[in-house]
Amino acid sequence: MFEAMETQSLSNLQLELLKVYSRQIADEDVVAIRKMLADYFAQKAIKMADEAWDEKGWGVADTDNLAKEHNRKSPAL
Repeated sequence: MFEAMETQSLSNLQLELLKVYSRQIADEDVVAIRKMLADYFAQKAIKMADEAWDEKGWGVADTDNLAKEHNRKSPAL
């Protein structure tokens, strides 16, 4: 009959956004907020990558070698 449904909790960020935006806001504001969040997480990822580069002592040659690597796997048939 009915299978047990897996419940999924909201993240702390989702809960906070629900509190802040408990009313309708303009579509252009949604787009702007989405861009701000994307920019924030992109900058955070760049900072983490820069720190990893520094820790490993990597340089331009390492960057060039990584850019030339092919790490994708063929899809399973």
